[in-house]
Amino acid sequence: MTSAPDIDVRPITEPEFADWHRAMNIGFLREPTLTEEQLAAREAWFVPGRVLGAFDGGRCVATFRSFDQQVTAVGGAAVPADAVTNVTVSPTHRRRGLLSRMMSHDLAAAKERGDVVATLIAAEYPIYGRYGFGPATSMAEWTIDVPRTGLDPRWSGPEDGGRIDLVDAPDVRKFGPELHDRLRRTQPGAVSRDDRFWQATTGAIRYFSTFAEPHYAAYRSPSGEVEGLVAYTADDNWGGTSQPQNTVTVKWLIGVTPAAERALWHYLCSIDWVVKVKSGPRAPDDLLPHLLPDPRAARLTSQADWMWVRILDVVRALQARTYESAGSLVLDVVDGGGRYRLEADAGGAGTCAATTADADLSLTLSDLATLWLGDESAVRLAALGRVREERAGAARVADALLRTSRRPWCPDLF
Repeated sequence: MTSAPDIDVRPITEPEFADWHRAMNIGFLREPTLTEEQLAAREAWFVPGRVLGAFDGGRCVATFRSFDQQVTAVGGAAVPADAVTNVTVSPTHRRRGLLSRMMSHDLAAAKERGDVVATLIAAEYPIYGRYGFGPATSMAEWTIDVPRTGLDPRWSGPEDGGRIDLVDAPDVRKFGPELHDRLRRTQPGAVSRDDRFWQATTGAIRYFSTFAEPHYAAYRSPSGEVEGLVAYTADDNWGGTSQPQNTVTVKWLIGVTPAAERALWHYLCSIDWVVKVKSGPRAPDDLLPHLLPDPRAARLTSQADWMWVRILDVVRALQARTYESAGSLVLDVVDGGGRYRLEADAGGAGTCAATTADADLSLTLSDLATLWLGDESAVRLAALGRVREERAGAARVADALLRTSRRPWCPDLF
């Protein structure tokens, strides 16, 4: 067994990209070798210094990649982020500190660039807390029993004067970016999407060997403006009884108004032969169940943590967001190198600065990240022993400041 110091951890060079991908695929239990077309599609992923690998005897045995991202803070500010993805360690090289070395390298570079936070989607829960990441958003999935919804099976369109149009991939690439940006500006936890996202989601570029072209539908408001888009697939299930029992699976659905969401979900439930609709990952407080006459027709089938955040700059992170009430709080970030006073005014603006004042709350970077987007309660964390009140009642003050009326949500997997 090669000793850990003898394994070379470093940014890869462009000629090593194919070997790096082989290691990543092995880590994710996919076919090891990419086709030339797939490799060419992923060439844009290669940014010098942002693709890391661990090499043992010339073979890549661990992978790590990051890219520029923006995260929407509470109140709508776009915060520069270091998005972490493609993290693997080959099964032959586990428990040798390779991930720690790659993570340390990447987070140091992110701080140097001036990123405020780092983000990732955690495949497994226990891994990332030790690097200061905390779960900051969650997701829920529903399965709709269409016959039970109470919707009129003769439904012929939105009742608000809008309309549903079937559209094609070029239309999605035309309308999608602007529509997503409208959603992102109002949705804490949402992240930016570059042009490659829209190319990949519509099949213009293909990262994987299989691509099932989805159906697309758009909602237009009574004024003719596109306010919603959905991409979905359907199976072909006749249940052995010569009766269609098909399921629609939503890949993604964007609605920038409640009317758009309502119209698109009602449209999906109106498709002939469809008896179930799977929502795909949605916000944990999504309107979906209550957009149906019978909310029990939407059965919760999955819920989990989703995007994790690591605070890189406490002052800038806390000043980037808005607050629900006026107040003051001194936070002792026990593993974040300091104590900070947060002051919020009646208008929701916050200021943050280092202080030597006595702390109101003591907590870790991981738990600060969990509170940052407003999804978690400091009172709950105190009950769990993860936040310590240094002043009685401080956790309730934190909740009054930090929690939000709607829960944060990241619509993306990255």
